[in-house]
Amino acid sequence: MSTARLEPDGSGPRVPVLNVGGIPTACLTRAELIGRMIEDCYAARHGAVLPKLVFASNGSVIARYHRDPDFRTLMDQADIIDADGMPLVLVSRMMSTVPLPERIATTDLILDASRAAVSAGLRFFFLGSRAGDNERAIAYFRQAFPGLQLIGGRDGYFAKEEEEDICETIRSQAVDVLWVGLGSPLQESFAVRNRTRLQGVGWIRTCGGMLDFYSGRAPRAPFWMQRIGLEWLFRAGQEPHRLGARYLKTNIPALYHLFTKTAGMPVYR
Repeated sequence: MSTARLEPDGSGPRVPVLNVGGIPTACLTRAELIGRMIEDCYAARHGAVLPKLVFASNGSVIARYHRDPDFRTLMDQADIIDADGMPLVLVSRMMSTVPLPERIATTDLILDASRAAVSAGLRFFFLGSRAGDNERAIAYFRQAFPGLQLIGGRDGYFAKEEEEDICETIRSQAVDVLWVGLGSPLQESFAVRNRTRLQGVGWIRTCGGMLDFYSGRAPRAPFWMQRIGLEWLFRAGQEPHRLGARYLKTNIPALYHLFTKTAGMPVYR
């Protein structure tokens, strides 16, 4: 059963959010989040509404949120922020009487979303990664999910001056969910900056390096490392020059904010 509640005027569901590391994080399961995706996309098809901005939180995001005021402003404009980091779930279990129900890893969410999209007739578009990797990720999903309306994609190497044309292409193809994998904070900035240009799209969902995983470029951590919150360590080992220093810089601040800025009870908004 969904934990969403209706607004007082009955206009639509609200989302339970838990303050995790200082960021209002959706207290939803993957299945409940997918249900929201379908509802929001159908609503966008039948009304002149702006896309929902759906971002993800993890240790790196939490550290940047408290360090960078511009990034905090971007994150605060999200409609839904989910927990793409097992440490967030583990700390919420210690600090909250109603913890986050599970981790919503984007690389898992896209699989559930694709299955649901086949049944619901939703249309996807992949924006991000290198051109060849974008194409390989598209090929993977088309093969893995027959009937998925994955309309197309575009690599993540473009200038701001090209964004209007990119958004027009996406709108003209009646895309329901735009997956944006430009890396943080570029992807959040793109989503906020182009929200009005993408009216008619149901969701703009940031997805980080998800396209790299499904193109075959980047392997995922073993399941046991994912389960105990050490996927970051596996990724740092895979790309020590790019990710090693970043995790060393963000892990301690993230833990500090997690243990000092995680609330006890979710609220609805």
